[in-house]
Amino acid sequence: MNEIEIALFLESGVRLGIPLALAALGETITERSGVINIGLEGSIIAGALGGAVGALAFGDPAVGVMAGALAGVAVAFVFAAFAIGLGTDQIITGTAITLGGLGLTGAVYQARFGATGTALTLPTLPSAPVPLLSDIPWIGGALFDQAPTAYVAYALAPALWYFLFRTAWGLELRAVGEAPIAAHAAGVRVRRVRFLATVFGGGLAGLAGAHLALAHAGTFAEGMSAGRGFIAIAVVVLGRWNPLLVLCAALFFGAASALQFFLQAFGFDAPYQLFLALPYVLTLAALAGWVGRSRAPAALALPWRSE
Repeated sequence: MNEIEIALFLESGVRLGIPLALAALGETITERSGVINIGLEGSIIAGALGGAVGALAFGDPAVGVMAGALAGVAVAFVFAAFAIGLGTDQIITGTAITLGGLGLTGAVYQARFGATGTALTLPTLPSAPVPLLSDIPWIGGALFDQAPTAYVAYALAPALWYFLFRTAWGLELRAVGEAPIAAHAAGVRVRRVRFLATVFGGGLAGLAGAHLALAHAGTFAEGMSAGRGFIAIAVVVLGRWNPLLVLCAALFFGAASALQFFLQAFGFDAPYQLFLALPYVLTLAALAGWVGRSRAPAALALPWRSE
């Protein structure tokens, strides 16, 4: 590849990785509290529809982004009410939330835009190049000529790392995920911490969905989340529950996704299904070689009923 093609590849990788980064960063906080939100997919698709409807209603993509985040929060709130409030199985509840989110958004979309659906053209988030940084060869355009939501992901990674490992609240959150009995004995309200962490994760998943609709695709289609919620959960594992590594893992998966398009464009003689599987194969290989001794929070997916 020449210099232009490398720059385009990197730009595509970042663009495809940002929605995963936003969702995975939120899920990192959720899982650090001991909750695995399999319903993340439901928050992403709800955020995409919320972003589309909000942007169309007000003609402003910024309003759409806020509407998408709120939609993600609403879905996560329902999940938290059952999984944390009632102590239901997190995996089963999350699966139900995902299926319900996909079905509900499809129904709302058809009710709003017609039974057969309508191709939408949404007001989109413009790119916001960072002066000087966007002029850096190769990586400047890829990293610093993106939609504003991309910079939110860049800022959140170090901010969440600092929160988790350098603040008392972060210590409480990690304690709830590792040893909720000890945290409860120390006066930490386990359910409240888990509830807030889950809702926060849902809000970032909704933001990821809004980015997908308003900055990535410029439209909304049923099922457009396309499994990104499940991929984001894998990205959290690949990033070892560390926000900085999670951001890098999301960009790695974005680059793997972009690679399949470039290989097809270069005319490699192979079934296209192999190219579609490439990012998942690379991610599995990275998980096998990189995760190694990494350990999930000890209380992950375990219910808490003592309060």
